[in-house]
Amino acid sequence: MNKTVLLLFLSLTLAAAAQQPAATADQTAPSGTVSTNVNFPIERVPTPTSSDLYCAGFVSKNLVPDANFIAGGLDTPNTTKYGLDELIYLSGKGYELGRQYSVVRELRDPNRFEIYQGQFAQLKAMGQPYAELGTIRIVDTRHRTAIAHIEVSCGPMMPGDIVTPFVEKASIPMHGPLHFDRFLPSTGKSSGRIVMAKDFDTELGTGMKVYLNLGSNQGVKPGDYMRAVRSYEADLHNPVDSLSFKASAADDTQTKPPSFESSMLDRSKGPVIHVADLPRRAIGEILVLSSTPTTSTGMIVFALEDVHIGDVVELDPQ
Repeated sequence: MNKTVLLLFLSLTLAAAAQQPAATADQTAPSGTVSTNVNFPIERVPTPTSSDLYCAGFVSKNLVPDANFIAGGLDTPNTTKYGLDELIYLSGKGYELGRQYSVVRELRDPNRFEIYQGQFAQLKAMGQPYAELGTIRIVDTRHRTAIAHIEVSCGPMMPGDIVTPFVEKASIPMHGPLHFDRFLPSTGKSSGRIVMAKDFDTELGTGMKVYLNLGSNQGVKPGDYMRAVRSYEADLHNPVDSLSFKASAADDTQTKPPSFESSMLDRSKGPVIHVADLPRRAIGEILVLSSTPTTSTGMIVFALEDVHIGDVVELDPQ
């Protein structure tokens, strides 16, 4: 009898536990809103890997000294690209046996097309872009060129790529699930722009790296979260998206068709939609991986749609 009662008690306990909702983000909604999964989707962010931290690249006003560089490899001149576990030769001085070094590349964009007006000027003000190609360890210093072993490869290393002392990066703590406010008004906190992305990409998603024109001078540090936002007015300045504002937004059954304020339609026929009155929308979340006084490198950790070069970013109050 006692066993029967115990089994019944356990069954009821398990059934009650199964009916309890799973742990989710805080359900508290700001004043003036109703929290739903549409306007407050739950944001879950991945933890950056070692590759994310050490292969992200950066932009800096302080140029990396280029006196030490890759001179070749075991199969020079037949091979010009070197990867994991290969041996390479290094020109320059000061190499220490057994010490780790980083390999970076000073970048230039061969495509001289501005994604948004003023992009090149903002990038020039930020400094010089660099790609991080991996880490090497010195295994021989008996010759005029030192010999190194490639221990971590982010991409092909080539003759001329710069060798610089390795600097260890701190791990970044992550937050748990949070509700992502798609229509959060401006908070007045530090804000800037996505001026460039790794590999010169222009349409970006989760896991991709971006370079922002604000840094430690604006209080931005590794581990901070930046919210990427976009206004509908930005589409007015896009040569492709702006065409949609000039198209009819009406149905044949509407007596008074509406028009956007920037369209060429006859506004006297119906209401005018003012684009500036539409709420700005949040696109995604960016985790800051590293920063300089005037720039920062970020990783997109949550995105509801494509993130674009030129999107505005601001320090997330959450």
